[in-house]
Amino acid sequence: MSRVLIVEDEEHLAFGLKLNLEAEGFAVEIEEDGQAALNRLTATTTSFDVVLLDVMLPGLDGFEVVRRLREAGRFVPVLLLTARAHADDVLAGFEAGADDYLAKPFDLSILLARLHGLLRRQSWLHSSEQTGHADSLDEFQFAGKRIDFREQVLHWDGTEQPLTLMEATLLRYLIKRESQTVSRSVLLEEVWGVRQDTDTRTVDNFIARLRRYLEAEPAHPKHLQTVRGVGYRFVAEPAQSDTNPDTAD
Repeated sequence: MSRVLIVEDEEHLAFGLKLNLEAEGFAVEIEEDGQAALNRLTATTTSFDVVLLDVMLPGLDGFEVVRRLREAGRFVPVLLLTARAHADDVLAGFEAGADDYLAKPFDLSILLARLHGLLRRQSWLHSSEQTGHADSLDEFQFAGKRIDFREQVLHWDGTEQPLTLMEATLLRYLIKRESQTVSRSVLLEEVWGVRQDTDTRTVDNFIARLRRYLEAEPAHPKHLQTVRGVGYRFVAEPAQSDTNPDTAD
């Protein structure tokens, strides 16, 4: 049974979500303020499979909670719930280390799809460690960098950059399809587990974040390339002239 922590100060919403998620088979607990949630999530005796985190909280807001959570080395998947769905707010959430976001008000079926998507991706990312499946990809090296997908860490020049669940999952997905162009809609469905029929910048935001880790010049990426009007592709060893201005459509 997957364990979910709801961090929400609106009591009626928190308990409504709790009842609905329990009916779907989740074990659910609630915290009403950011500091209490952070304390609980960083405690060594606490383990959750996913966190539903409201942005507007008393004390620490959701952005600060997820930022401090990542700084503490806790990489439980975090789904932000926010009425602040402006692009700047969404970017702030991703910058802090959130894995996904959902704008309020939302349909329960969409929330469930996002939750199940995060849980599937977490299982998929780590399953090869237990199964040894031939299709697994535990590590990958290129351009002086090494990515450990089991630990969700990027290594280079003695430096370590932890990756969130969705950063690692997206990167692994593209690497396993090296040089293949993958559309945004396919990435949303295959990586996030959500069929998305409306315009979204989720994929673009995550690609921009990964480029800051992987590229010497993020504005002119060589490895995570934009295919204009289509999507993205990963190239481990680009041609000498193969630079790609960051022009997401």
